[in-house]
Amino acid sequence: MKLAEVTNPSTHFDQISEHWSPRVLAQVNDQYVKIAKLKGEFVWHKHDNEDELFYIMKGSLVMQYENRAVSLEEGDMHVVPKGVLHNPVAAEECWIMLIEPVSTAHTGDVVSERTRSIEDQLA
Repeated sequence: MKLAEVTNPSTHFDQISEHWSPRVLAQVNDQYVKIAKLKGEFVWHKHDNEDELFYIMKGSLVMQYENRAVSLEEGDMHVVPKGVLHNPVAAEECWIMLIEPVSTAHTGDVVSERTRSIEDQLA
């Protein structure tokens, strides 16, 4: 993976045509920095061993949990703790930045038609 020394994440969103399909922008130690466009409902899933950091760059997102929901607006940041069942939902298109361990499976403990391999995310 060859990454630019300096990059502005906002300029990479025009290269993403598919919702829920993250792209890796950088690697910091054992963490990937990814961006994605989200729209609609994802899938309920969890990551047994990895936390995920969501940063809202544009739009809004609701992170559903079994017993509550967290509403996020542009500029907000939220960490989904490891082992916690969650489902991101974006009523309108939302642009996010994710920071998560390189070992994080896209849809965690669930495999669906939305699941993307790390090879797809590095493309």
